[in-house]
Amino acid sequence: MRSEFDRLYTAYHHQLFQYLFYMVRNREVAEDLVQEVYIKVLHSFETFEGKSSEKTWLYSVAKHVGIDWIRKQSRKKRKWEGKEYEWSEREFEIKDQSPLPEEVLLQKDEVQQVYRVLKTCTEDQQQVVLLRYVQSLSISETADILGWTESKVKTTQHRAIKTLQKNLEEVEETLEVKEAKK
Repeated sequence: MRSEFDRLYTAYHHQLFQYLFYMVRNREVAEDLVQEVYIKVLHSFETFEGKSSEKTWLYSVAKHVGIDWIRKQSRKKRKWEGKEYEWSEREFEIKDQSPLPEEVLLQKDEVQQVYRVLKTCTEDQQQVVLLRYVQSLSISETADILGWTESKVKTTQHRAIKTLQKNLEEVEETLEVKEAKK
């Protein structure tokens, strides 16, 4: 059991970290969430039936852990709405100043625009884009992770791309107008 767990950790730790990082956009939170994924995996490894690949199983666990964290943050925010001061854990974080390779990429202007525009997509569209294009998973693997049919993944991917293209064009037009006014 221990050697099997170590193998899974070694094989998928970095990929799961990247996936969660793109979901929550915070290095420390992503690291904590990866640990939570592996705790869940450790507790449920004996019940893994092998109906899907271990990779899709791990991504599925990571997806649920990430979504649970996002929902929890949303509840915290709603709880504090209407108050004079909205407390945020991020205000008190101590940041590691050395960027990850993924953070270096995010600092490039074009990539930042894509990630900003990605936020305008639905949660389902964001998941598909992250799994298909950032994590380079197949349609079949993405369908297994999300618990969807391949057809739904293809449709959601198509709609996400259309939404991204439309919104990126709008951002570019806005930037051109601003430049023209200068």
